[in-house]
Amino acid sequence: MHRPSPWALAPVLLSLLFVACVPARKYEEADQRARSLQAETDAAKAQALEAKTSMDEMSGSLAECKKRNGELERDTTVLGTSLRQMTKQYDKINGLNDELLEKYNALLTGASGENRKLLTDLEATRLDLQNKEDSLNALAISIGEKQAALVDREAKLAELQEQIAAKDAAMKSLKDRVSQALSGFEGKGLTVEQRNGRIYVSMDNKLLFPSGSATVDAKGREAIGKLAKAIENEKDLSILVEGHTDTDKIAGGSAYKDNWDLSVMRATSVVRIIQETSKTDPVRITAAGRGEYVPVDPSDKAKNRRIDVVLIPDLKELYNLVKE
Repeated sequence: MHRPSPWALAPVLLSLLFVACVPARKYEEADQRARSLQAETDAAKAQALEAKTSMDEMSGSLAECKKRNGELERDTTVLGTSLRQMTKQYDKINGLNDELLEKYNALLTGASGENRKLLTDLEATRLDLQNKEDSLNALAISIGEKQAALVDREAKLAELQEQIAAKDAAMKSLKDRVSQALSGFEGKGLTVEQRNGRIYVSMDNKLLFPSGSATVDAKGREAIGKLAKAIENEKDLSILVEGHTDTDKIAGGSAYKDNWDLSVMRATSVVRIIQETSKTDPVRITAAGRGEYVPVDPSDKAKNRRIDVVLIPDLKELYNLVKE
């Protein structure tokens, strides 16, 4: 049960005292003061209640602050530990960095001579490579020039081959015409061959001359005439008439001194018949005596006694190409 405090009974007691002892006016003044005191007391109680409420709130805030302070203290402890560990690691890293720096400086100091040697060697190598590159460039230029010359030479060679092929074809055609013109005599002491770019019309002496004579008989004149007609229009041909004998010596009292003389006279007789029976330009004809010194078969004298009419193509253009 709530008991009134002495302060709460004081106004009542004072009122009774004033009622009994003082006049009404005094009573009213006292009552007025009592009310005033009561109002102050109520105000004080209200302030006390408000202060108590504020104190309770502050107590809660203080408890929360203490709680947060405890958490901060724990966090601070953890951070402090981490900081100390990081500080130790940092110190170790600094120490290792200083050690590496010292070693690097020592390496630079100790290797400076070797580095200079390496630089010198590198420069020498660079110059050597440059010289080789210059040589290769010069070689490439030289090769290019030689390739150009080779292309030009190949072109001229192709032209030369074409002309040779054309000459060969022309000579084959001529050989065929000569063979056709002399077909009645082939196998009867007369042969027509194409070799070494030339045509050889070989006639045995028995087809042309009596023994020991340089006078061509009728059958021989016919063969020579047909040959002359077959070649008279070949303006690019040179005609070499060669006389050949065997090794038998000329008999005493003969009109000929020796086999040289006889071979030349027989060649000359053939040349005259060529001129007499055709329009062949004499400038293109040569008479030559070979005596017994160019036999075709040393074991067969009859084969060696012969007249060779050699038809030689004009190779001046080919010679100029080869010379170039």
